[in-house]
Amino acid sequence: MSIPKAPRLVLASASPRRLDLLRQIGIVPDAVDPADLDETPLPRELPPQHALRLAGEKAACVAARHPDSWILAADTVVACGRRILPKAEQDGEARKCLALLSGRRHRVYGGVVLLVPDAEGGHRRLERLVRTDVTFKALSDPETRDYLASGEWRGKAGGYAIQGRAAALIRWIGGSYSNVVGLPLHEVAGLLHGSGFPPS
Repeated sequence: MSIPKAPRLVLASASPRRLDLLRQIGIVPDAVDPADLDETPLPRELPPQHALRLAGEKAACVAARHPDSWILAADTVVACGRRILPKAEQDGEARKCLALLSGRRHRVYGGVVLLVPDAEGGHRRLERLVRTDVTFKALSDPETRDYLASGEWRGKAGGYAIQGRAAALIRWIGGSYSNVVGLPLHEVAGLLHGSGFPPS
């Protein structure tokens, strides 16, 4: 009698924050295999649609390399109204993001896609879209300057990291905190459990 193979979980992300978040709830992926995609929004694409589309494309790209594995992919979008803020790489980019967020409420959308192997050799798709509302205090020039000097905004959607120094700049949050960091843990745990993935 053959012993069934233990299922493998592949995280389709290069984000160390997502890996740390999964470890926080006792989930350690068997592999980390990021997808290299063009993340430019499509014309008239709304922020929630953008988050789910990219999560799905990341998952599909990585699933082709791991046909027998569970594939977990996510995308985080920071939005002011219909406007999708960039992942800031330059000082000026981050400064513009902070100016836009200062004293205002914005939304963070987390798109999560889990691909589960099926009996036909393909994958079944499960997905969740999570929204968190975040309000920044009105930022003074010194506060903006000090935050930019920290450098922790680099590569972060919307030009800030809520788990770092930006926590002191955020007046209110409604919804999932971990979603703003990069992965809505309650929803991810539910998807894995509901798909039959064994608990750690």
